[in-house]
Amino acid sequence: MKKILGLILLSCLFVGIGHAQKNNIQWTTIEAASQLKGNSKMYFVDFYTTWCGWCKRMDKDVFSDSTVIKLMSKYYVPVKFNAEGTAEFTWKGTKYIGTEVPRGAHPILHQFTKAMLGKRIGFPSFVIYDSSQSIIMLIEGYQTAEDLTMLLWYYASGDYHKFSYEKYKTIFEKDIRPIMTASLK
Repeated sequence: MKKILGLILLSCLFVGIGHAQKNNIQWTTIEAASQLKGNSKMYFVDFYTTWCGWCKRMDKDVFSDSTVIKLMSKYYVPVKFNAEGTAEFTWKGTKYIGTEVPRGAHPILHQFTKAMLGKRIGFPSFVIYDSSQSIIMLIEGYQTAEDLTMLLWYYASGDYHKFSYEKYKTIFEKDIRPIMTASLK
């Protein structure tokens, strides 16, 4: 009887883990994302640092939101990128290399961070790329789940070709959200 009860508990644990994994964004590395060929999804790159409190808050409060998770899973290749890391990869034909920093020294911004964020460096920052890895939009600073939901759908749906973002914000709840919600079912 104890063995059967143990097996039941163990199987519930594995089902729970599998369910939990589906309820989280499945982040990929920049190295893996840069190798994708023939991808039809857009890329969402989260530029973060290990010391950034707002980055941690995004992870806890925003990237755990069910609508954000669904949008990321269906329409984007979600990438976590340490803006001060040492990854080496090629993005859209250009090779980027991070700098190894001696223990105790201040971190150095990765070449990719400098190239993508330019002079607008702050964390968190997010860049949305099209399927050919060309920049569509740079988003700076903490975003609420509602704000990020609207931004993710604005680009994933192609609505950025139809409306200014200022106009979009005024029509989102009434006209756009029902369409987005139906697409995520």
